[in-house]
Amino acid sequence: MIREGDRIPHVKLTMVDDDGTHEVMADELCAGKKVVIFAVPGAFTPTCSERHLPGFIDHAAVLQAKGVDLIACLAVNDAFVLGVWRQTEGAHAIKMLADGGASFTRELGLEMETGDFGGVRARRFAMIIDDGVVTRLLLEAPKAFEVSSAESVLSQL
Repeated sequence: MIREGDRIPHVKLTMVDDDGTHEVMADELCAGKKVVIFAVPGAFTPTCSERHLPGFIDHAAVLQAKGVDLIACLAVNDAFVLGVWRQTEGAHAIKMLADGGASFTRELGLEMETGDFGGVRARRFAMIIDDGVVTRLLLEAPKAFEVSSAESVLSQL
């Protein structure tokens, strides 16, 4: 499992933003920037849609004022689902990172098997990354939502 002090791996993701859909390498996306990535088990799921993503939408300007260059939401969903979720939620300040095959999530060691819920998904977490190095990893216990919230990330900056 990735730890604080480790570098973000060189794995391809699909990013969804205001300019559309783009393939990006995770390590290159984080190079030379302060980045917050938070992961959700799935787009449109209750806690993710009602609390996790909205917190980052609401606090995006404060995160940016504290020096965060990029805020990204990671999910083991396809880019089309994340694009619609982003539009539906009005998450224009958030980049969506689609990890459809869970390759990035597995490389991080932060996957979980959810069975009939959706198969392999990302565990709920948030990371603060400085120039490609994880400086804070805020990993939730199963079925919890406490340490990976926008408010928690703000307290760590």
